[in-house]
Amino acid sequence: MNPNSSSWRAMLTVVALASIFAGSVHGQVAKGLIDPNGAAEKELLALPHMTAAVVRGIREKRPFMSITELNAFLLSQSLTPQQLAELYERAFIHVNLNTATRDELLLIPGAGSRMAHEFEEYRPWRTFAQFDKEIGKYVDSKQVARLRQYTFIPIELNTASDDDILSIPAMGPRMLREFKEYRPYKTIEQFRREIGKYVDPKEVARLERYVTIR
Repeated sequence: MNPNSSSWRAMLTVVALASIFAGSVHGQVAKGLIDPNGAAEKELLALPHMTAAVVRGIREKRPFMSITELNAFLLSQSLTPQQLAELYERAFIHVNLNTATRDELLLIPGAGSRMAHEFEEYRPWRTFAQFDKEIGKYVDSKQVARLRQYTFIPIELNTASDDDILSIPAMGPRMLREFKEYRPYKTIEQFRREIGKYVDPKEVARLERYVTIR
C-alpha cells in the first residue's frame, strides 16, 4: 500500500486510536457489597455477628481507611476470624487493585495466597475488563465477579464519568457536583483543599482513596 495514500493514513489513525484507548484507565469501584463507612445503622445491624455495641463502635470510629484497619477493630471486639470471614461476604472496605497490601488481599474471602499473587502479578490494572480477562484464566466467571466486588481501580478526577464518580461508596449528587466543579485538578493537594470546604479531613482522606490525577 502506498504510504502516502489516504487509505494508509486512515489505517494508521485507527491503529493510533486503538492504542490510546487500550492504554486508557477506566477507574471504578465495584458493586455488590455494603461499605461499612457509609452504611446506615440498620444496615450494619442486619449483618452477620453485628451487635449494637459493635455497630456503635464502627459508627464512632469511621471512616476506616482500609479493610485491615476495620479488621483490627473488629478483632478487638472479640469477633473471630471465622465470623469476620462470614461478615466480609456481605460487607467490606474495597481494596485498591494497584496498591493493596498482601494483608488486605488475604482478607478477601476465598482469595488465598495464590489469588493474592495473581492480583499483584497483573498490576497496573487499568479496567475491570482487564481484571475479568486475567483473573478469568484461573477461576470461572462467577468467581471472577465475586472477587471483583471487593476491589476498585482509582477514578481519574479530571475525566471520570458521573457513573464512575457515583460508584464511590456514600457518594451522592451533591458531592458529585463538587468533584466536577473544580476540574481540572492539577494536584491532589488542590483536591484536598477544595473538597475540604464541604467535609471534614477524615472524610476527604476517605474519598481520596478512590481517586487519582494523571
